[in-house]
Amino acid sequence: MDFDFFLQNLSKIKNLPLPGEASHFKMAPAFRVRELEALRVQKKKAKQAGVMALFYPDDEQITHLLLILRKTYKGVHSNQIAFPGGKSEKVDDSIMMTALRETEEEVGVAVSEIDVLKALSMVYIPPSNFEVWPFLGVCKSKPIFKIQEEEVEALVEVTFRDFMDDNNLFTQKMSTSYAENVEVPAYQLNGHTVWGATAMMLSELRELLKQLF
Repeated sequence: MDFDFFLQNLSKIKNLPLPGEASHFKMAPAFRVRELEALRVQKKKAKQAGVMALFYPDDEQITHLLLILRKTYKGVHSNQIAFPGGKSEKVDDSIMMTALRETEEEVGVAVSEIDVLKALSMVYIPPSNFEVWPFLGVCKSKPIFKIQEEEVEALVEVTFRDFMDDNNLFTQKMSTSYAENVEVPAYQLNGHTVWGATAMMLSELRELLKQLF
């Protein structure tokens, strides 16, 4: 999709209501939905994180969405596809500032280059006890990326067309650190399987964008 056309229509997203939890649950495995519902009333004090769903043009002015492949490490989110972002720190004035700061640190896009258009719905991640707050942002020109090698294995630059293509939605059996051989809804994007919390956030983002495009 042409980026100028994308930007022109995206401005309307500020007035759209958030689909919220219903859209998240479409991309959550059944065991996770049950877990989240059980935790609705009784939940440990969660840590806070902010992430950025960043759209930008490439050299041909084709709209892209940025995801990252995380490094392999000892943790529940090792080697997974994610949005750039991370844990809130004392230096952050807000959770939106967390998302902006972490995006600059992880992929090199300066805070001043990102126009944040909308806050999306929080997703709670039980295994790591994080409340993750996603934000929709745009860069009006192609960013010059510089990855934080300690945290990021690679950039995953997804065209808007592929992101919105329902053919990239599927279900597969997976074994995770906390469940064996379970049916998991996921996206196939640039050869990567995207599932879990990131897929839940992508689901809400897609539902919003489908109202505009």
